[in-house]
Amino acid sequence: MDTKLIHHFLNDITKHNNREWFHANKSRYLEAKENFELGVAQAITRITEFDPSIAHITVRDATYRFYRDTRFSPDKSPYKRHLGAYIAAHGKKALHGGYYIHLQPGECMLAGGCYYLPTNILTACRNEIMANEEEWLSRVRNPEFIRLFGEPGDGVAGRGFGLALLKSCPSGFPRDYEHIRYLRMKDYCCWTGVPDDFFEGDAWLERMAEVFKVAKPMLDFVNAVIDDYE
Repeated sequence: MDTKLIHHFLNDITKHNNREWFHANKSRYLEAKENFELGVAQAITRITEFDPSIAHITVRDATYRFYRDTRFSPDKSPYKRHLGAYIAAHGKKALHGGYYIHLQPGECMLAGGCYYLPTNILTACRNEIMANEEEWLSRVRNPEFIRLFGEPGDGVAGRGFGLALLKSCPSGFPRDYEHIRYLRMKDYCCWTGVPDDFFEGDAWLERMAEVFKVAKPMLDFVNAVIDDYE
């Protein structure tokens, strides 16, 4: 995967996010897209080694259109400023969580988990955490998980566990619960920022695998709940 070529294109589309520039440089986009998809194919193969549930996923299953849906956004820029792939066993539109690769100059990251879960599934996840507290904590409080992703609401830049938290205890749950921070989470997504050159060379697949292996136990715990509803 030629990440320098990809970043060069993404830097330019950020500066010239309009249809005229894009059509004049479409060959560059297609070259960047081809390089990225090659990397996604390699990532799927590597992840399959420790998570066979995604073995059937193709590059097309995991990647997104580069064109933005601007209908409900104040930002009318027609194109994205990043390339991303969501590698999940039930597909990129399912609730079942997976692994996410994000290339964007200055904002590259790896993430794993489940986004924007419906209230009934969030409630089920919270109940499962309380019912299996020791098992949950062993997956999200071990040193490697905290080093890579931190804890909910810890405010450390460049990593995170949970995109958003409720301001207070969710309805129906005990306010004095010792591990209330995990019940206040509105999603179960963890991510860590990586440098722009992370995906260069031949060693990035192993580095990626080590990150996703740390996220997987948490992901498996939540997916076991989600799968009862899908």
